[in-house]
Amino acid sequence: MELRGSCHCGNIRYTLDWPGEPPAIPGRACTCSYCTRHGAVWTAHPDAVLTILLDDAARVSRYAFETKTAEFFACAGCGIVPVCISRIEGRDHAVVNVNTFDDPTIPVERVQVSFDGEDEDQRLVRRHERWIGRVRFDA
Repeated sequence: MELRGSCHCGNIRYTLDWPGEPPAIPGRACTCSYCTRHGAVWTAHPDAVLTILLDDAARVSRYAFETKTAEFFACAGCGIVPVCISRIEGRDHAVVNVNTFDDPTIPVERVQVSFDGEDEDQRLVRRHERWIGRVRFDA
């Protein structure tokens, strides 16, 4: 299944090749202060392939907080955060914000999650196992 999405102005776009045809895409609403304030709901599949296109990389703000093990890609033009990247063992892993899908009718099964109490090593292991492990940037 091919899912497409972007920030509001289209400066950050992505194509997510999701394996199979699930009845609903799983969405995790993280309870951290950043995700809560942005209303972000993240999805990933370890066998998916994510292609990211940045029209103007100079207009992409990368924000990392707390452990600084992940970067949220926010568009400096419209302020939307469509993707988050974590570099693990020399390779990018990612999640995408389901609220940035181009097709708002795609069914999403949303659940609230908390990663409080997770140390940095546990966090990186979880991301390595569950996030999108094949991420590429297209020119």
